[in-house]
Amino acid sequence: MNPASFAINDNIREVQAEKIKLLKERRDPAKVEECLKNILSNATNGQNLMPVVIDAVENYCTLGEISDTLRSVFGEYS
Repeated sequence: MNPASFAINDNIREVQAEKIKLLKERRDPAKVEECLKNILSNATNGQNLMPVVIDAVENYCTLGEISDTLRSVFGEYS
């Protein structure tokens, strides 16, 4: 397949960036920090991640924030 066929329209990128910005402004930053710390703790200690990831999503942590937290423990597969 042609890689150009997977290009993201800049308008879509801008809309999504604005949505994330608004989400981050409206959520509870203390709760987000707590959720990410819980993910980090469970990942580090080998505990079940699913309940803390669900809690993070329900408290508006972004996929990027959750992924970055998990990458800090497990690294990245390439």
